[in-house]
Parts: sequence; structure tokens; C-alpha cells
Amino acid sequence: MTQLATEVVGEPGTAPDRTGTPRTAAAGAAGAAPSSGTAPSSGTPRRRGWMARRRVRAASEALVSLTAALGYTWLCAATIAVNPLVRLGQVSALASLQQIAALIGLPLLALLLYTAHRGSARRHRLVKGLVCAALAGLATGVLAGGVVVALRGTPWPLGGQEGDPGVLTDMANSFLHGKGMSGIYPPAFPWLMAQWAEIRYNGRGDTGMALHDLQIFFTAVAGPVAYLAWRVLLRPFWALLIAVPSAVLFLDPIRPYSHIVMIVLLPLLGYWLRRMRRPDGLTTGQLLRRGAGLGLVFGVLFLWYSGWYVWAAPGTAVLALFLFPWGRGAAARKAGLFLGATLVTTLAVGSPLLYQMVRLGADNPDRYAFLAVYADPAYVLGWVSDRSGTLTYQTWPVAGEMAGQTGFTLLLLFGVGLGLGLGLRSVMVRTAAAVLAGAWLARFWFASHMAHDKAVQLYPRTTWIIMYCLMILAVLGVMAAVHRGTGWIERTLRPAAAAAGGAAGAGAARIVPRRVVRQLAAGMVCVLALFATMGASWSINRYMPSADPDAMGIDAYRAHKIELPGGGCPRFSPVKDCEEIQKKDWKPGTIQDFIWCAGIRADQWPAVCGMKQETAERKKAEQEKAEREKAKAEQDKRKAEQAKQKAKKAAEQKAAEQEENASRR
Repeated sequence: MTQLATEVVGEPGTAPDRTGTPRTAAAGAAGAAPSSGTAPSSGTPRRRGWMARRRVRAASEALVSLTAALGYTWLCAATIAVNPLVRLGQVSALASLQQIAALIGLPLLALLLYTAHRGSARRHRLVKGLVCAALAGLATGVLAGGVVVALRGTPWPLGGQEGDPGVLTDMANSFLHGKGMSGIYPPAFPWLMAQWAEIRYNGRGDTGMALHDLQIFFTAVAGPVAYLAWRVLLRPFWALLIAVPSAVLFLDPIRPYSHIVMIVLLPLLGYWLRRMRRPDGLTTGQLLRRGAGLGLVFGVLFLWYSGWYVWAAPGTAVLALFLFPWGRGAAARKAGLFLGATLVTTLAVGSPLLYQMVRLGADNPDRYAFLAVYADPAYVLGWVSDRSGTLTYQTWPVAGEMAGQTGFTLLLLFGVGLGLGLGLRSVMVRTAAAVLAGAWLARFWFASHMAHDKAVQLYPRTTWIIMYCLMILAVLGVMAAVHRGTGWIERTLRPAAAAAGGAAGAGAARIVPRRVVRQLAAGMVCVLALFATMGASWSINRYMPSADPDAMGIDAYRAHKIELPGGGCPRFSPVKDCEEIQKKDWKPGTIQDFIWCAGIRADQWPAVCGMKQETAERKKAEQEKAEREKAKAEQDKRKAEQAKQKAKKAAEQKAAEQEENASRR
């Protein structure tokens, strides 16, 4: 798993042969001499430094990326001091986030450009790997820094005690109470919340504050994790080109753990399929260890968040059947051992959740509808949550210029065409295409049965994984075009130059010098860094506190309305009387037998969902409202009694002091 930049991608100016292994362009020309910058094929090999070792490079990039992400987040917490409830304070904070990112990132980019223009090829490769790793950390560090700003002054998480954060808090409380798993929800993250609350906040009742910390932490490390996962397959620039846009676009700071699984799962599936396809060169023990190791990772990711396995499994299973080395004797036996070790370990690790799914899955249909459910299901290049603001299914998505498709869509599809046309020999291209096809069919299967079955079954979430696969295919398509193009130029034009120049032309330099390629790649890294900071600022701006219940900022706003553990309200609380801290365990909710039309007024239910708003649901809502009002009245009464007792105690103390003074006189 520490292998970096394997045969999925070759050096610029190389072309893959029929086995997928890069070959130099010079090898394609008879009698051509090795190009400048390549190691000679004979003679004493040069001594390699310790940084040339793959494990050392992998560890170095991981350390740099995580340090950049977490260090940037710490700097934001230490230096940005604004009122996050005031818009001018939010704007100042957004500017400070960019300023800190520039102070860290600009020297790194300057070093990258310097080595591209003046440094040796080996030094530049080392610098490029470390700089790309740092930029991946900074990209999501900006997001995490924004969350720190949005929650400044309150120890509570985005979402407060409502919605999914409230459910996660209850699940973590159940773990602290020894009640184990909560239904069919993946248990790993609530369990981690419980453990962190036990360590950091002394146990039950403080799991909400544990969620606050983990939201920030996993938002920060999403970029490094995504980059390192892709570095298993690709070289630094291409890994960064996939990891950064996907992390910035898909990351949801309220539940950052879920999208990390999606981003990491795809490259790991590609790595696993490639190893299964070509098990030659490894002993039986090595295959079993690697298969078990990957199975352990897959099992942990399944317990972390299992939803993406539902959409990725159909395409991956079909592709695995095609890639398995059937009829190849020893290779087939080795591939079978590798496959078996992976599956057995995955099933063993994920068995607690699998058991719950088999036992309770049929009793937990998803019947929650929101804007993405009402929109055209063929639209997969944008996401709107259940806090969609002023958007409606008539105004979103916005129609593009070409049959409703935007220019971005057409460019993305062009890149996908390049990937399928030029890069289909790559196992990762096949993996992304297979997962996309499987998720596409599953999306329309559930959507087409929704009205009859009265179940949404989370099909809008396929938007994320389909768009992710399209992005992967587009990047790999551009990469294949670059490598094929430079390889074709070298194979075609260098022999012609050699024939025209005779002996002098035979030793001519490359048509496309490697230094030019390095310089161009360094410039593109700079552009990608600018996109990362701009995109991260756009993303985090949506989560800045807002009192609008239909805006995404309501989640941070709610965190400022919960009282502190020692009493009193958070520093920037918008209300005088804060909510009491809820301390309860998770309980399964009532299973409704109709689709709940979220975001739709009661009088519009017949036109949107084909039914009137359920009376029972209205009664339940009214009952919950009455209970909240009753709880608030009781809270006010308790506070009034406490104030009365405090005043009475103060009066008695004052009277006692007066009597004592009188007796002295």
C-alpha cells in the first residue's frame, strides 16, 4: 500500500505498451540514443539516497500533508478573533483564511517553480511530491479553519442537537451506556465519538462536544487522506488534480466522515482489482497478507460509512468477473487466494453491521423526500441538501445552453470521452466506468419504483458518486491524452529529425524537453492551488451562521443557542435563554408508511407527492411543539425559582449581617 505512482501512469513523453507498462519514446525508434535525463542502461548504477525509497517518500508526503492541514487549522483557531454571528465578522474571517493560506502556500509554490526552472530533475520530483501533499492539506485546512470560525465561542457541533448531529450524539450516548449498535447505521463514528467524549470530556452528556472536535478534525484531514489514497496509483500532480476538487466539492463538515469513505474507496478498489488481475511476482504469503490488509481496510471503511458500498458494489462485482485471470493456471490460483483473503477479512470485520442489516434492513425504508427528489433524476452534476433556501424544483437545476446541459457539463463529458477512448487499458478507468454504470442503473431503479413503493431509498446520494466517477474519468482522460500525445510526438518527429540530421540528428535532444514538461506541470499546480483556496472559501461560506432555517448556515447558528456545560449561554449566543443540554440514548423512530415531503407546504402536498399531509404527522408535529413549549415553560419556571431562591438567600444573608452589626454596636 505504500507503492507510489505505479504503472497506471508513466512519465511524460512515454506511452503504455499492451501490458500497460510505460515505455520510453526513444525505444520506439530504431537506433535512437537514450534521451537526456534518463539513466544509462549500462554501467555502475548511481547510489540512491534514502529519500528515493518509496516508503520514505510515502511517509514524508503523509507527514507534510497532515501537518499542513492540522497546522493551518490550529493557526486559524489561534489568530482569527471575530464574532461569527455578524456578517462583517464572517467576511473578515474569510479574508483571514485566505491570507493565512497565501502566507503558507506562496513560498511552497515559489520553491516548486524554482526547482522546475533551475533545479535537477531528481530534486524537483522530491519537491513536487511534498508541495502537492502540502497543498492537499491546505485545501481542506481552509474548510476546517472556516468551521473553527463558524463555531467560535461554542463547544457544540454544527447542527447543535437537531437533525443528524442530534442522532449521532444519541448513538454515542448509547455506546457510553453499554447499549451497543444503534440499528443499521454504521457504528464506527458514533463509537469514536463515545471514546473521545470519555477521554476528553469525562463521558456521557458531552458527546456533542466530542462531535464538535471530530467535525473539525476530519474536515481538516479529508484532503490528505484523499491525496494519499490517489498517490497509491498516480503521480503527485494527477493525484492532486483528483483529490483536491473532489474533497472541496463533496465534503460536508457536518458529516465529513461519510464522504471521506467515498473518495478513498474508488482508488482502493482500483488498486485491489489491478492486483487481483496480475498476481504474478508475489508469493502466496505476500498475496494473502496484502489481501487480508485490503480486506481490513475495506471492512473498517464499511463500518465507518457503508452507504457507498451499495452504489459501488454492482459495477465492481461485474468488473471483477471480467478481470479475473480465468484459465491462467497459477495466476488464477493466486488471484483466487488474494480474492478470498480480501472477502473473508472484509466480511469478518464488517460482520456486526452486516448482521444488523440482515436482521433489520427490511424494517428501515427511507421515505424522506427533499428538493433533489423532486428534480430531474437525470441531473447528476449538482447537489442541493434539504436546506435549499429559495430554490424549488422549478428553478433548480438551472438549464444550460445545450439541451439543458451547461458548458461545464460538456467539457466534463469531453474529458470522460478521452478517458474511455484513450485510457481504457487502465484498470482505474475501468473501475470508475463500472462503478458509474452500476450507480447509474441503481439510481434509476429506485427512482422509477419510488412512487409505487413509497420509498426514496437514498437514491439522490448517487449524485455524488456518479459525479466523482465522471471527474475521475475526465482527469484520467486528460492524463492519457498528454502521455499519448507526447509519446506520439517523440516516436514520430525524432526519427524524422535523426534521418534529416544524420549522425548529429541521431543524438538530438527530445522534441518535448522534460524540463518544459516539468515547468508546465509546476504552473498547473499553482493554478490548482488557487482553485483550491477559492473553492474552499465558497464551500465554507455556506456554513457561516445564519438564522434562516432554509440556509445551510442554520447548523452553525443552532450550535450557538445551546447552554454551556457550566450554565449560561455561549459567548456570541443570539438568544438570552439557551436550550438545555439533552442527555438521552438513541431510540428507533416511528416507521411511517408514506413519503414525507420535506420543504413542501401542506397545501402543496397533493401536487408534489400526490397526497394530503398526513393528519397523524401533523398531530405528532403539534405534540412535539407543545412538548417543546412545555419544556421551555418548565425551564423558565425553574430559572425563576432559582432566581427567587437566590434573592431570598441574599436577603437573609443581608439581614443576618445587619443583626450582627447591630449587636456589635
